[in-house]
Amino acid sequence: MNTQTRNFRPSPLLACKAALATTAILLTTLLAPLPVTAAEPAGSTSAASPESATAKPRIIILATGGTISGAADARSAIGYNSGEVSGQQLVQGVPGIEKLATVKSEQISNIGSQDMNDKVWFSLARRITQIFEGNEADGVVITHGTDTMEETAFFLHNVLDSAKPVVLVGSMRPGGALSADGPRNLYEAIQLAASPQAKARGVMVVMNDTIHTPRWVTKTNVTSVQSFQSLNASPAGYVDPASVRFLAPAGQVVQAPFALPKDDQLPRVPIIYAHSNMDASQIDHAIENNARGIVIAGVGDGNVSKPAMQAMLRAVQKGIVVIRATRVPSGFVNRNVEVDDDKSGFVVAYDLNPQKARVLTQLLIANGVTAADKVQQAFAATY
Repeated sequence: MNTQTRNFRPSPLLACKAALATTAILLTTLLAPLPVTAAEPAGSTSAASPESATAKPRIIILATGGTISGAADARSAIGYNSGEVSGQQLVQGVPGIEKLATVKSEQISNIGSQDMNDKVWFSLARRITQIFEGNEADGVVITHGTDTMEETAFFLHNVLDSAKPVVLVGSMRPGGALSADGPRNLYEAIQLAASPQAKARGVMVVMNDTIHTPRWVTKTNVTSVQSFQSLNASPAGYVDPASVRFLAPAGQVVQAPFALPKDDQLPRVPIIYAHSNMDASQIDHAIENNARGIVIAGVGDGNVSKPAMQAMLRAVQKGIVVIRATRVPSGFVNRNVEVDDDKSGFVVAYDLNPQKARVLTQLLIANGVTAADKVQQAFAATY
């Protein structure tokens, strides 16, 4: 055996070069791109990705018209025509809505809310029920004129049966006006309807960053953006583009919703406004024209003149439901104060203003509730 071969040892330089070569091969293997399979092409998002796990809420807008859908008219500095803009156009005019929810719009009507009627109310109630029963959306926003928005809200509050939110919204200034409030109000209505905090709160009204419940909210000023107030209670909460804040936990439902009459018509219940030197003619006229109920917008705590009081008693004797409300903006009409309601067979409206007292009376009569004691219980229970 060759002695030189048996005693050979590699030099340190050769050993270092060999180690470097091995390391390079390993790095090349580790850094090579992974093969792309046909089942999951490059750039695709898997079912377990964060994007699909956080789908946006689905909101359907039901547009009815009103100032929020109005367009300016040159007849005066503040002149406008209600119901000139569609619900879809409203959505397109509010930047950022697409970040809040997946939004669709439907046109139920396009009228000023002074023309709001039973037909539109029934269409709204039935469409909302269909939406929620069919799981078409997580919430509904209704664009509405401000003149009768509180009445529509109160009607829907009494006939809908769902934990999902229904938010009514309008504006005090039409599109195109200086400082138009419609776009922000609509943004916040969708924000509220899409919020998890709105679940189990039913019907709400949003105006001027404020959340109201149907029983308490009312319009208090002809033109101010702060017109909507909850006069006999605090607002339900507040909303701005950054937050939704409720002042109290969601309340419990205290009664089953009223059924809609099959003929799509609510009973005739006029409101009669009390005043000085009031006679009995308007009440007698309501009796002669087959009114099923009469709401008195009385003075003070629901009072009327002596001739009008005698006419109210005649109405009760005819089987007509008579409600004593007040024309005063806030406060409660209580039983048996200046009037013996127990003896007379009258019902008091408590905190409900005349227009809401009318809606509740119509629903009660339509559902066969006409006895004064049962009607009175319903007025106390619909908080």
